Amino acid sequence: MKTILGKKVGMTQIFTEKGAVVPVTVIEAGPVVVTQLKTVENDGYKAAQIGFEDKKESRANKPEKGHFAKAGVPVKKYLAEIRLADDENYAVGDTITVADFEEGMKLDVTGTSKGKGTQGQIKRWHERRGPMSHGSKHHRLPGGLAAATYPSRVFLGNHAPGRTGRETITIQNVVLVKVIADKNLMLVKGAVPGGKGSLLRVREAVKGQDK
Repeated sequence: MKTILGKKVGMTQIFTEKGAVVPVTVIEAGPVVVTQLKTVENDGYKAAQIGFEDKKESRANKPEKGHFAKAGVPVKKYLAEIRLADDENYAVGDTITVADFEEGMKLDVTGTSKGKGTQGQIKRWHERRGPMSHGSKHHRLPGGLAAATYPSRVFLGNHAPGRTGRETITIQNVVLVKVIADKNLMLVKGAVPGGKGSLLRVREAVKGQDK
């Protein structure tokens, strides 16, 4: 299954031949290089480890330097694994670029959503506020969470204030609108998780490829 790593550049819009506006997210993807191969005999499954974006050797520790030296590739900042099918074969040192993806195909894009910090239950869970009239002491506070005497405890799963965002999210069946191979850019329709400069994993869609 085709997979590549990249970074979110931002959003823009392009026009179709009929003049329709299409909002797109620009992703600077790859090139990524295969740094290691996992085999059923040695690891119990078949996969390829890929590396993205060069890293200064001065910032790499000794095990990292040895790992990449064994593969004969520069030290990489990000690593990921691709589970391979029986008919898929890669070799250490192979390069994957945006040119391996075709315009119009559907993709699954995985990223980390923007962190919002600690938020109340209204922003975190989209709950309604209390009365805003004079004398009310319940504006944006949570309501009752448990009975007093029985069961005398708060059940798990109640909506409460807490950390919001910074979660791994996958958007499925995103259409690849345009590929700019000479600049390593992919333009996908709509929005994807994360802020500008955040790491994204782009792979061939698991579902709905023939729709």
